[in-house]
Amino acid sequence: MTETPKKASNIRQAVDFGALVAFMAAYAINRFARGLDGQEALVQATWVLVGASLIALIVGYVVERRLAPLPLLTGGFALIFGVLTIVFHDPNLLKIKLSIQNGVLAVVLLGSLPLNRYPFKYLLGEAIRITDAGWRGLTLRYGLYFAAVCVVNEVVWRTQSDDTWVAFRGGLWVASAVFGVWQVFFIMKHLIKDDEPTPVSPDTGL
Repeated sequence: MTETPKKASNIRQAVDFGALVAFMAAYAINRFARGLDGQEALVQATWVLVGASLIALIVGYVVERRLAPLPLLTGGFALIFGVLTIVFHDPNLLKIKLSIQNGVLAVVLLGSLPLNRYPFKYLLGEAIRITDAGWRGLTLRYGLYFAAVCVVNEVVWRTQSDDTWVAFRGGLWVASAVFGVWQVFFIMKHLIKDDEPTPVSPDTGL
């Protein structure tokens, strides 16, 4: 991995983590300090989400001098559903955003396998260089991961409280980081030359 893509990846992950912390902090303040109910607290915290998404896109552009496809996709989803949540005052739109976003990614990745065309190769090709067999395996793993997130999120937001969903969203970032670290061992088996593998988090933003 070259230094520039590695640095950009680290900065993006730091910004994503900061945005998630800010969102959860805003929810906690509105929920417990201001005494708002869960629905209203989520709507108020969505203002932070929208702002954080804009900042993430700006930082990504400044660092890479372009809008990378995956951050652009996740940032776009966050902005669109964030604005809809605020306009319609319906936090369920924010919750279902996670399902739609991960569902779309799962369909695209898993659907590319029979065609032997791997979108991840075009999204991450500058960050890591691995064999086609490696890209196929990575595409399958991440496709299944996104599908699992979609299903679990649907179960959680439809059956649990707002507090539980926010906690789940925070735990999902941790799970994504662990999953990304786990993939390093797979990537190492398929590396081309002497590239240094770096964990690539599958987390797709708020």
